[in-house]
Amino acid sequence: MTDNPSPTPTPHQAPVILSDEPGSFAHEVLAKRHPALIQRVRDAFPYSRRQHKALDTLLDEITNGVVEPLAPSAPSDPSVPSAHDHEQWAEWGREHFGRPWFDAPFLWAESYFYRRLLEAVEYFGTGPWQGVDPFAPFKQAELLTPAVHQELQALDALASTPADQRATALLHASLWGNRADLGFRVTQANPTPAAATNALVANDESALWRLLPATADSTIAVIADNAGRELIPDLILIDHLLTHRHAARAILHLKPHPYYVSDATPTDTIDSLRLLTQAPGEAGAIGHRLQAAMATDRLEIRTHPFFCAPLPYANMPDDLRDQLSTATLTILKGDLNYRRLVGDHLWDPTTPFADLTAHFPTPVAALRTLKSDVITGLDQKTLDTLERSGSAWRTSGTHALIQVRR
Repeated sequence: MTDNPSPTPTPHQAPVILSDEPGSFAHEVLAKRHPALIQRVRDAFPYSRRQHKALDTLLDEITNGVVEPLAPSAPSDPSVPSAHDHEQWAEWGREHFGRPWFDAPFLWAESYFYRRLLEAVEYFGTGPWQGVDPFAPFKQAELLTPAVHQELQALDALASTPADQRATALLHASLWGNRADLGFRVTQANPTPAAATNALVANDESALWRLLPATADSTIAVIADNAGRELIPDLILIDHLLTHRHAARAILHLKPHPYYVSDATPTDTIDSLRLLTQAPGEAGAIGHRLQAAMATDRLEIRTHPFFCAPLPYANMPDDLRDQLSTATLTILKGDLNYRRLVGDHLWDPTTPFADLTAHFPTPVAALRTLKSDVITGLDQKTLDTLERSGSAWRTSGTHALIQVRR
């Protein structure tokens, strides 16, 4: 995969986020969340002694050592050639190998951690663990929770409401579904959002609907974030857009393989669709409509290696840029996509969202629950109120935003 030479938007105007400041959100992720996740993954499967050793080695490296490159050969068999993406990561990491993990840019360090975790459990190997998602037990367990059942039942009452009210409700369900992030919950209790009127730090919802008028022959692209309790509302929103002709066609972009804990893959999408189709009432009807849309190419699923890259969207490769350029609007879900969209920098929060997303090939809408330090596009009054609150509003998952660049 080659990278588009376009630079990150004006990175000289704001420092890149690192993880080297104790007490910072980025430092806490590397120092606490990642070690806790290694233990959860270690306990979730009957891994071999070799895999346990690889996980323990990774834990020691991220806490006490320096960044090491991907192994030159598969852990299970030294005669097996190097990983398929060995050269790509060698290029991406050449400035970071041999240095402490906490000195690397936060976005890069997080991404590389998950790539190394897949290496440790032999996800890309040639043995029996090839293609076994180390996060699958967590994702599947979430689909079976009473909360998911209750959310699907609630669709029956929503079906009788006027279409415009239903559209608003489903958009906000998709937005707040982003809180269902298993990686976020590894070291933090599931937060409860503030009252809706106070929880949205930016709300360009009306601009979003103006870009998707009813009966328009539009194509909408959705770049997904999490599986399970987030992906299901995303699919339901897509069904509404297609059914009520806000879009003639939808393209759902997914990760090609497991990435951050909850990130949605094609397998996760199939699991969510199966849950919908097997549900009674309106949820089941939605599931069958989505399956019919896929059978007639009105809903298409795509993947691309770039969605698992430690790079901003300003550097997306030309083939992905060409794919996305056909959309009337691209909806980017979640915190990681937002960081990659605007650049993982400590921007002045009042920096215009439109300025930092001008590189994107289509009009773009970000639906994000705040779970990291990056924030742009706030008005000064809102920022002042948030700062006076004394809460960790940037990282607690209690606030959200809908931002649109036409």
